[in-house]
Amino acid sequence: MNTIYKDIEKRILVLDGAMGTMLQQYNFSEEDFRGERFKDFPIPLKGNNDLLSITQPEAIKEVHRKYLEAGADIIETNTFSGTTIAMADYEMEELVYELNYESAKIAKEVVNEFKIKTPEKPRYVAGSIGPTNKTASLSPDVNRPEYRAITFEALKEAYKLQVEALLDGGVDILLVETIFDTLNAKAALFAIEDVKDERNIDVPVMVSGTITDASGRTLSGQTVEAFLISISHIPLLSVGFNCALGAEQLHPYLKRLARGTEFFTSAHPNAGLPNAFGEYDQSPKAMQALIEDYLKDGLINIIGGCCGTSPEHIRAIAEVAEKYKPRKIANTSLIEN
Repeated sequence: MNTIYKDIEKRILVLDGAMGTMLQQYNFSEEDFRGERFKDFPIPLKGNNDLLSITQPEAIKEVHRKYLEAGADIIETNTFSGTTIAMADYEMEELVYELNYESAKIAKEVVNEFKIKTPEKPRYVAGSIGPTNKTASLSPDVNRPEYRAITFEALKEAYKLQVEALLDGGVDILLVETIFDTLNAKAALFAIEDVKDERNIDVPVMVSGTITDASGRTLSGQTVEAFLISISHIPLLSVGFNCALGAEQLHPYLKRLARGTEFFTSAHPNAGLPNAFGEYDQSPKAMQALIEDYLKDGLINIIGGCCGTSPEHIRAIAEVAEKYKPRKIANTSLIEN
């Protein structure tokens, strides 16, 4: 069995912070994104962060190292947009397998470096599986409510390719995250189960939804409880929330989540809410205090950061997480079998 099941029983595990926030600091130009290999590519590539795993791998490694040095137990691959659906924006659908494989390989290399340095502290790579830029539940056209821009089957096939590449690259966990439409997530989970069956393997799966605003619902309209019911038939390592809200705003929904599930729980909120310029300016200390409220309430098994968070935020979160026991769950048989 993957050692993460033993680890998560003993302590609160720390997930890393934002990849995009860190990459912005490099101020990569269009030429940097392209590298030598894509210098003649017909459309602009700046902004395609997943591509940097191929054109700027040392930068990706450096970000991973900084988060592990800050105390992260789990780092996420640089694959948030790693599906043929999302990569269609850059006409790079053919590159999807390579992008995911290389991203997983890079993250695994860095984790292995740290395993040598601190063998007593296991570290894990989570394959990041984002929601895509299409929704299976909602119409993008207000005049055609019945229209869908994507089918369940197309989503499943896109996710399956991503999952296969992430596993081939060596990830320890699959993280289906930033779920705004549970039907998209179900396609990802269906694809994961397919791959597990075909390969006769088991792999821990984390699921993390997104509460979009003070209504307490996902973008596709589900409450915390409805979201849980929709995904709880799958054997999961954890279920949680990330993105959209800061730690303070997320707290009441995590309470409902922790009460309603027998899975382990996770949270990686943003560094507060964005300011007028769309930037996140909540300090590590301020975020640490809010996260400590989660821990005092016994709500969390895995904690990290999303938009706007940096290694400094993760260091502050790791410091406070050490002082608390992980949330206890009533029955782990659902997860381990």
